[in-house]
Amino acid sequence: MTNLTSLTLAEARKGLADKTFTSLELTDAHLSAMEAARALNAFVLETPDQARAMAREADSQIAKGDAGPLAGIPLGIKDLFATKGVRTTACSKILGNFVPTYESTITSQLWRDGAVMLGKLNNDEFAMGSSNETSCFGPVGNPWRREGSNTTLVPGGSSGGSASAVAALLCMGATATDTGGSIRQPAAFTATVGIKPTYGRCSRWGIVAFASSLDQAGPIARSVRDCAMLLRSMAGHDPKDTTSVDIAVPDYEAAVGKSVKGMKIGIPKEYRLDGMPAEIEKLWEAGAAWLKAAGAELVEVSLPHTKYALPAYYIVAPAEASSNLARYDGVRYGLREQGRNIIEMYENTRAEGFGAEVKRRVMIGTYVLSAGYYDAYYLRAQKVRTLIKKDFEDCFARGVDAILTPATPSAAFGIGEKGGADPVEMYLNDIFTVTVNMAGLPGIAVPAGKDAQGLPLGLQLIGRPFDEETLFSLGEVIEQAAGRFTPERWW
Repeated sequence: MTNLTSLTLAEARKGLADKTFTSLELTDAHLSAMEAARALNAFVLETPDQARAMAREADSQIAKGDAGPLAGIPLGIKDLFATKGVRTTACSKILGNFVPTYESTITSQLWRDGAVMLGKLNNDEFAMGSSNETSCFGPVGNPWRREGSNTTLVPGGSSGGSASAVAALLCMGATATDTGGSIRQPAAFTATVGIKPTYGRCSRWGIVAFASSLDQAGPIARSVRDCAMLLRSMAGHDPKDTTSVDIAVPDYEAAVGKSVKGMKIGIPKEYRLDGMPAEIEKLWEAGAAWLKAAGAELVEVSLPHTKYALPAYYIVAPAEASSNLARYDGVRYGLREQGRNIIEMYENTRAEGFGAEVKRRVMIGTYVLSAGYYDAYYLRAQKVRTLIKKDFEDCFARGVDAILTPATPSAAFGIGEKGGADPVEMYLNDIFTVTVNMAGLPGIAVPAGKDAQGLPLGLQLIGRPFDEETLFSLGEVIEQAAGRFTPERWW
């Protein structure tokens, strides 16, 4: 029998349907792989008993012939998603050993469709970070290494545990969230596929909030088809989330392999940054050539407000974080540090419970929302956001079906190599991804090649609102042309 952990989700679905193996066998294979890969620190909580119980239930459903579309498929869940009866911490000390009494909408839909939960995955604290180094459980290791080097690299953030676990074959797919690139950047760093759907496509209910007008959940998986299968279960209207859009969820998998002939692909000139590595430029050109060879038409487009996206994002996101994180006060749940009065108790709890990056962003956010600065910073950033959105609308109005860009400005870097003295150095990792969140658009990252040191690089496709299907069709073209990459095992 093939090594069960090396199957794609689509292959595993077929094997389960053909009774080649059981969900329990598939789950056990992944639980063993997780145990052997603890050096990566991808999982912060393993749930083997629950996983086996869910696998047995899936096997019973498959035997009866009424299995859901994800029946028996073992998944990892980012520790930002509330899981009923299973500790959920957002990888922050301030939540302590918080155990939700409810299930997030997205995970409840995955369990409805028969998926199996292997455990909770590591992420940057409250999803604030681009390298998965801010987690209170410690950094996550990337399964990839530079050729001839033993340096442990970051898997990207904030969904680093999700990307690392999928790349290291510890789970068949994972839930993730994306506020400024936290699905697409880790996917690019680990040679996995990650899609951030249109804002409102997936419910945010039961997901620990970072920046409510930017956060959106999506899947990370090993292939474009696997991502399409997962998104179909994750997407859908939820009356519990007022930002969730009530429109039908298409059969995303049917879009994989569809012809892209005649599609117009925009190449934005503003994404050609000064000092951009030649290999990123070369990769971008290769991606454009693959799409052209598949029958797509390439057109240069302009997104003139791109240069303001990063500064505007780092005003809007911390402002919303400051507001959202005010609920962690030591009174209702999680950590509580004693004080002589309620103010001191608040201060002591937050000083002890929040990590340095979260404190930094809360302070920036509180500052930009304060009297006298609100108009100068927050209001102005929201106006810039409107202009960024209009840039994309103008492109799509001219018949552009999708936009092709690099996913990241470099390959993965070493743990501790960036952002130590200057946090802005780390923030620059989001340069190609934040525009998509600011405009609320869908974006997919697909592995497209390797750098000179053998590390994976990804390309990003940005689509029209609620047109994830086009991204799956185009993403498949890049995936077929570039091939799939797997890291050499060192852990």
